[in-house]
Amino acid sequence: MKTIQGPAIFLAQFLGDAAPFDTLDHLGTWAAGLGYEGVQLPTAPHIIDLERAAGSQTYCDEVAGTLKAHGLQITELSTHLQGQLVAVHPAYDSLFDGFAPEAVRGKPAARTEWAVRQMHLAAEASERLGLKASATFSGALAWPYLYPWPQRPAGLVEEAFAELAKRWRPILDKFDQHGVDAAFELHPGEDLHDGVTFERFLESVGNHQRANILYDPSHFVLQQLDYLAFIDIYHPRIKAFHVKDAEFRPTGRQGVYGGYSGWVDRAGRFRSLGDGQVDFGAIFSKMAQYDFEGWAVLEWECALKHPEDGAREGAEFIRRHIIRVAERAFDDFAGSGVDRASVRQLMGIDR
Repeated sequence: MKTIQGPAIFLAQFLGDAAPFDTLDHLGTWAAGLGYEGVQLPTAPHIIDLERAAGSQTYCDEVAGTLKAHGLQITELSTHLQGQLVAVHPAYDSLFDGFAPEAVRGKPAARTEWAVRQMHLAAEASERLGLKASATFSGALAWPYLYPWPQRPAGLVEEAFAELAKRWRPILDKFDQHGVDAAFELHPGEDLHDGVTFERFLESVGNHQRANILYDPSHFVLQQLDYLAFIDIYHPRIKAFHVKDAEFRPTGRQGVYGGYSGWVDRAGRFRSLGDGQVDFGAIFSKMAQYDFEGWAVLEWECALKHPEDGAREGAEFIRRHIIRVAERAFDDFAGSGVDRASVRQLMGIDR
């Protein structure tokens, strides 16, 4: 069995213009000071230049070296924003344009082309950095039609997933060339948001070995999906892990859909680690049971608590939950030490 690595922290929610959140070196000092051992890097240009990282081992060594000086490792690169732009329904064009460079805004085809190239660069950069997985989103073409009213036209979902697979298959092939898994965070707003949609996508890309999962139980709490059974079903495909808490408290006025409320007033909302309803003891036990060898990465999102408090508390929370797996069975001391012949005799075989 393998022991999960960690604690680590996803830096995206902490980026800012002022120290210690403005540069990779400052962020490294801050994260290490809180007790983290790894960082998941958002591919923001001032944090890591994907173009340079894809083409220069020297540059990748410099990036890794900046963090190593603080005792930190890179867990994964995050291309959530670029993955989102691989597939965008027209209803979201203007909203998602902000994720793209100004040169391709208002140009959906050019924006998609840019996003696909970014994903290719991430595969190359991940290999140079010695990473096994990359965290991303799938994008969405069918999401506006999630609830079937008015009735969906026949073939709409099938066509959406066929197109999604057409766009992602070459990206997955690129990841395969570089020995890196694409770990999709199953997330509302994406066409890949639960087990059923992941399976539909997996079938559409021919069960591609690089199409995998970033497991985040918080999104399953908000969907009322069994997040423990999910691990039992999909553990061979889980290649990354966000440790994020959430709670779901339905009322007589609202449930899963939230009534367009802000995060504080929703029945389902994200919380800092330990403040929500996720059973992390059971999750870490299952991850150990199934030999997950990746990192336990804090993703901080909370409707109430200050992010710096959440980050400070999160390192110790994860450390307490990581199970150092046993090297031998607990009852080995009572082993009988009999050989095969004796075993057969015990069962009356060969009499």
